[in-house]
Amino acid sequence: MVDLRDLAVPVVAAPMAGGPTTPELVVATNNAGGMGQLAAGYLTPERVASDIAAVRAGGVETFGVNIFVPEAEPVDREAVARYRDHILEYAASLGVDLPTADELGDDDDHFDAKIALMCDERIPFVSFAFGCPSPDVVSELRRHGCSVGVTVTTADDAVLAAGTGADWLCVQGPDAGGHRSVFDRRTEPPTQPLNDLVRAVRARVELPMVAAGGVATPERADRVRSLGPVAVQVGTVLLRTHEAGTKPAHASALADAARTETVVTRAFSGRPARALRNRFIDRFDGAAVAEYPAVNTLTGGLRRAAAADPDGINLWAGTGFREAVVESASDTVRRLG
Repeated sequence: MVDLRDLAVPVVAAPMAGGPTTPELVVATNNAGGMGQLAAGYLTPERVASDIAAVRAGGVETFGVNIFVPEAEPVDREAVARYRDHILEYAASLGVDLPTADELGDDDDHFDAKIALMCDERIPFVSFAFGCPSPDVVSELRRHGCSVGVTVTTADDAVLAAGTGADWLCVQGPDAGGHRSVFDRRTEPPTQPLNDLVRAVRARVELPMVAAGGVATPERADRVRSLGPVAVQVGTVLLRTHEAGTKPAHASALADAARTETVVTRAFSGRPARALRNRFIDRFDGAAVAEYPAVNTLTGGLRRAAAADPDGINLWAGTGFREAVVESASDTVRRLG
C-alpha cells in the first residue's frame, strides 16, 4: 500500500468539488512531486471513472479520490421550505423556477457505486469528507489496496476515524476554504486554530496527518509541517492556476481588492463553508438552514443562472486567498514544498 510519507514534495492538492479540481490539476500537482486528488462529490460514477482515466492518461498512477459520506440524519423538509420562501423572490428575478421542498430529499451521491469504483480501479488514496465511513467500507477499500483517509475537524473525530481503520487523517482547521468537514452538519464548525488542532490530534492518534486550512505561504507550510504532519493540503492557492477549472468570476474575485473578508456560511449548500463575502451571503445567510444536500440542490439553479456574477455564486476561499496567483499548479506546489 502507498504511503503519504513517501511524497517527494509534502504537499497535497485539496479535492475541490464543483469544478475547480480537474484531472489536469491532479497531474500538475503530481508532476511537481506532490499528490493530487480528484473530487468525486456531485459527479456520477461514470464521470469519476472518466476523470480517473484522464489522470492515468497523463502519466500519473499515485493519486487520490475524495468521496462525500452520506448524511446520517434525514433532511427536514419543513426547514427547507422556509428557506425556499426566503429565496423565492430572488429566484424569480433570475428567471429560475425553484424545486419544491417535497422534491428535495436525501441523496447519497452514488456512495456505494463510488466505493465499488474505487475498489475496481484500485485507487491508491481514497479520502472522505462530511463524515466517517463505516469500518466495513474502510476494510473493503483497504482489501483492494486503497489507503484510506478521513477529513476531521476535531480530535474526537480523529479518534473515531482511527477506530474505523483509517490509514491517515486530513486535519482541517477553521481557515480552510469551502466546506468544513464536520461530521454532523447541524453543529457549528470548530474554531480551534490549526496548530492547536494538530497538537490535539497528535496527542490522541498516531496516524499520519495531512494538515489543511489557511496554508498559503512557504513559511506557513513549513511551520505546520514542523508540528508533525507528513504534508500540508492546499486548495485556495490553486484556484487561479492554469490547470484549475475555477469559474472566471470566482477566480477574478480572489484578486479583487474590494473583497477583503471571508465568512462561514450555510447559504449555498446547508453545510458550513468558508467563502468570500458577497451579496448573496449578506442577503440569505441569516435565513439559511442546515439541510444539506437539499439546500445545495435548491440553490443550484440560482448559481448556474448567476455564474458570471461574483455576488451570486459561492466564492469558496480560505483566509489565505490573497496568495492565489496565476501560474502553473506545479509552480505553486513546488513553492510550498
